[in-house]
Amino acid sequence: MTVDRPGRRSIGGISADQPVFAAVAIASAAFAIFFLAPFAGLVYRAAQNRDVWHLLSADVARQALVLSLWTSTLSTVIAITFGTGVAYLLARSSFPGKALVDAIIDLPIVLPPTVAGVALLVAFGRKGLIGQPVDHWFGFTFGFSTLAVIMAQLLVASPFYVRAAKGGFESIDPQMTRVAYTLGASRTRTFLRVVLPQTWPALLAGIVLCWSRAMGELGATLIFAGNLQGRTQTMPLAIIQAFEGTSLGLDGAIALSLILLAVALTVLVLFRVLTRRAITTG
Repeated sequence: MTVDRPGRRSIGGISADQPVFAAVAIASAAFAIFFLAPFAGLVYRAAQNRDVWHLLSADVARQALVLSLWTSTLSTVIAITFGTGVAYLLARSSFPGKALVDAIIDLPIVLPPTVAGVALLVAFGRKGLIGQPVDHWFGFTFGFSTLAVIMAQLLVASPFYVRAAKGGFESIDPQMTRVAYTLGASRTRTFLRVVLPQTWPALLAGIVLCWSRAMGELGATLIFAGNLQGRTQTMPLAIIQAFEGTSLGLDGAIALSLILLAVALTVLVLFRVLTRRAITTG
């Protein structure tokens, strides 16, 4: 056994780090293949079947995509509107019950989406805690409507934005806001001119996570909103229906999956570009 440089031993002329590096490289390659293989298989199967490409323009695919895009976007806007203040309070304030509020916000993340769907149904369904009096007094039903899709997406996706925003607000040095207050800036001006520019990358990450989670929501939407084509059938629900023996079949499921894959890839690329610009300009 020899020593090739301080702190590193060599056995038979082979550095002791080389076996470790080789093991890490093999494990990383296997992990990468595991993630890439399903998407490669999806594209390969589509390339082998021309019917898949024709199904991309089918009415089911178009309606489901349009519904998913605008409901996910609206859900994200609502999450930003109401969730930003919640995240800021959790990050910068102390109040009784803060730990409980923090835990409740995390519930939709750790619970199965089907539980969220059942919870929405018993709260806002026709015979629910809130839904029944609303239906009785106004004749309005939340469940099995486009509004139900938005409510389901909002419940399961908004915690991802709140978590990311809270982390961004916690990273701000309190001394920066104190200096702004000392210079006469109001709380609103300080938030807009000092806090937001510093937390923009975290907020952007939260927006992407929230929108993506809303776009892929399945369980809560299926239970609370149903699977009605053109009304509540989002892309994940259309994929499920394709597997249940409809005219689309497996080819339709592949076509719909390709659409979601393309949308997700586009969003991720835009997110990387915007994040780099935000960090550079910040």
